[in-house]
Amino acid sequence: MKKTVLSLGLLTTLMFAQSNGNGFNLENYAESTLTPELKNAIAYMGNEERLAYDIYQNLYNYHLDENDIEINQLQNISEKSEIKHIGIVRDIVNRYELSSDDLTNVSTPSADRDTDVYDMPSGEYDIPAIQELYNTLYDKGIDSQRDALEVGCMVEVTDIDDLDYFIDVAEASEAEDVVEAFKVLRDGSYNHYWAFDKGLKNLGMEEGCCSLGTIGHVNYCHLDYPTNENGKENKNGNKNKKGNSGNKNMNSNGKGNNSNGNGRGKN
Repeated sequence: MKKTVLSLGLLTTLMFAQSNGNGFNLENYAESTLTPELKNAIAYMGNEERLAYDIYQNLYNYHLDENDIEINQLQNISEKSEIKHIGIVRDIVNRYELSSDDLTNVSTPSADRDTDVYDMPSGEYDIPAIQELYNTLYDKGIDSQRDALEVGCMVEVTDIDDLDYFIDVAEASEAEDVVEAFKVLRDGSYNHYWAFDKGLKNLGMEEGCCSLGTIGHVNYCHLDYPTNENGKENKNGNKNKKGNSGNKNMNSNGKGNNSNGNGRGKN
């Protein structure tokens, strides 16, 4: 019998959002055979998409309450997009009935299937690398409006780098449904990156997300990212339907995740 306790990120994907309300229909694709590494990838992205929702919501509320500043990018992206992203991962979890028995990259699960999503502890995760990332980014994001927007850039680059890696994993397994679902998540992250880039430029940071430069081994300047999900040519004349970040090794200092410790595959 499968356990009813799941990873916190997976549980959230099971309960957040309405089925088929996320703009992606998993039923258009045949079921695949998931490797252990790919199951862990799904768990990891479930946690990471929830991190994006949580960090944007919590930073929005912090700056509204403490500084009387409304950072609309945070609210809009979390409520209009990250919810849908969580729903996409949720659909994959439901399709394969993934449980904690199937995963090797989570610590002690934090909730069960009966836990209401709004009763789950925001900003708490059962994959250590995700927890460390959230803590560091939250500490940065509360410092100022600029820092909060920079956190947005950092989250989206992290998502894209991880999705690039996990899409390769899914393609190697010929798991078309997971590949296409992850591509939808990545397309959304491209859009979010440019939204945060614009927000920084509106604050007078002429280089937008590129003002972060390279921190550790992570490059946060990505003029190569397409400006919409269709790979439309961006303002610099670059056209790219895939985020060629050139960096799949992320550090664990809140600037990304180390590929040797981020829960990819078996630990």
